Amino acid sequence: VVDAKKGVQTQTAECLVVGEITSDRLVVALNKVDVFEESVRDEKIRTISAKLANTFNKTKFKGCAMLPVSARPGGADSQALDADDEPPIGMDALKSTLLALIPEVSAKRESAGSFLFAVDHCFPVKGVGTVLTGTTLRGEARVGDSIEIPHLKVEKKIKSMQMFKKPVDSCARGDRLGICVAGLDAKVLERGLVCAPGTVPTFHAAVVSARKIRFFKSAVRGGSKFHVTIGHSTVMASVQFFGDVPKSGENALVDGLQDMSLDGAFDAKKEYKFCEELLTEAEAKQMAEEAGAVDDSDPASFAKYALLEFDQPITVPTDELFIASRFDTDIHQNTCRLAFHGRMLRHVNTEHEPDFIRNLRVFKMKSREGSIERVQDERSVIGKGMFKKESDLTAFIGMKVWTSNNDCGVIEGGFGKSGKYKVYFSNGIKGEGSGRLILRFKKYVFEHGRNGGSKMEQ
Repeated sequence: VVDAKKGVQTQTAECLVVGEITSDRLVVALNKVDVFEESVRDEKIRTISAKLANTFNKTKFKGCAMLPVSARPGGADSQALDADDEPPIGMDALKSTLLALIPEVSAKRESAGSFLFAVDHCFPVKGVGTVLTGTTLRGEARVGDSIEIPHLKVEKKIKSMQMFKKPVDSCARGDRLGICVAGLDAKVLERGLVCAPGTVPTFHAAVVSARKIRFFKSAVRGGSKFHVTIGHSTVMASVQFFGDVPKSGENALVDGLQDMSLDGAFDAKKEYKFCEELLTEAEAKQMAEEAGAVDDSDPASFAKYALLEFDQPITVPTDELFIASRFDTDIHQNTCRLAFHGRMLRHVNTEHEPDFIRNLRVFKMKSREGSIERVQDERSVIGKGMFKKESDLTAFIGMKVWTSNNDCGVIEGGFGKSGKYKVYFSNGIKGEGSGRLILRFKKYVFEHGRNGGSKMEQ
């Protein structure tokens, strides 16, 4: 709904973003057209419609219907319509357009899945019980079934149901109805979810798919906090991003961009590469072009997953869409506050799975460089400059290092107390045994090894 005089506002744009995430169908109601004098109304409507079309043409809703309406000519404070008052403008056309966009549904509604019901109103009826009105989102329920209010951890039995003032024995997905239960204080529930018992969990973190919203102009960096909206809940969460491990070679960046655009299933047993920032596909492509030559030792990876750690436990279905926002942004700046979106892939109750996050195989590629101080024999050298004097080399024992001539050796341990180390080359070393020593390894972001430090592997 767009104010015909004001055009697109910040929240209008955010509604459009939500529309792109959740739907493929859109109707624009150009409201309050009664503010224009009748003599110039058609011209004004054509002008504002043309401006709006430029906005919608940049979205998936290019060519969507835009209908001029005035739900209440004279404004919200005008009196109830009398016979002589001006009737609403364009409402019949709006209704017809909406009805035409509703997809065909089969005679038998889908009832798969556990019962899930969205409550939008709760009120007591004296001598009867408490009525929850809302819409069935999934599954079905019958009179006598037990249902749960998951965020309250309360179970109740269904006493009766009504649809449009008529008693019914059951409901299915899509039904709008009232459900009556006994012994529930109506004050404890205004709106929220009701479900089959035990089907909507409470959890503290989640692995999700992540896509940056292209209208969000600021950087979306790991380690930041966002307002995360899932279902009826909005909570603060910290975020870390990661993506599939890219392939090496000439097409590494191209493969990375392709992987970024695919919806792959998350597998907790796989390795993933840590990403500092979540990019749109356009931003990633630009970064790839600016990067130029590819470093085969550490090809680019682009984020497609995120770990969300919530400031407080959240109770929602586990396959829900989410939107992450920065609501602390000044709404008067006329900028999009919605940052990224995706779908829940794996919920984590840290009380039941205390090691899940720690065991996520998400790594950063790190490197260290030193030099050969002296050659001990044809297969052993002493290196320096790679570690500090106080460094514990235990985690690096057995790791491979390479010389400037691409000879491969293995760190055998420390040498003395000055940060020097001994490297063994099973095939010997070329040249005079001088030059650089390069160590490349994976540092796991969440997993901790000995001495409380991050675990490292090659």
